[in-house]
Amino acid sequence: MSVETVTLKQALKLLDLPRVVGTAADGEVITAQNGRYGPYLKKGTDSRSLTSEEQIFEITLEESEAIYAQPKTRGRGRAATAPVRELGDDPATGKPMVIKDGRFGPYVTDGEVNATLRRSDSVEAMTIERAAELLAEKRAKPPAPKRTTRRAPAKTAARAGTRAKA
Repeated sequence: MSVETVTLKQALKLLDLPRVVGTAADGEVITAQNGRYGPYLKKGTDSRSLTSEEQIFEITLEESEAIYAQPKTRGRGRAATAPVRELGDDPATGKPMVIKDGRFGPYVTDGEVNATLRRSDSVEAMTIERAAELLAEKRAKPPAPKRTTRRAPAKTAARAGTRAKA
């Protein structure tokens, strides 16, 4: 909405925000709000995006519960990715190996160790032996060192150029 095109009726509706949509089956109050990144629903600490600003004023309790029934698609609360392909059991650990599609591309995992597929490896051509080899290489590697941030030393009176008078 732009300031030039907003009518008095729309402005009065905007002043009523956040709008209480209703109370969900679990007792939480669902509200429709307009935020920094657009319109959204809020239920406790869980929020879900709406597709248009008109939905803030028109969405019903049933529609909002249907939105909350679907798994999150973004952020930390999103649903875990389903395996792209199942390979079989790892000869070293006996755990099932699967290929998943992650943030940085496809990787093979046994549930504990994750190994990124190389550029020369393809999901379709991946064999149990090659997947076991990638996982064994990853297990043999030492863990990555933890990053620490360095703090600047605190300024003292002598460094600041001021001296106490005796």
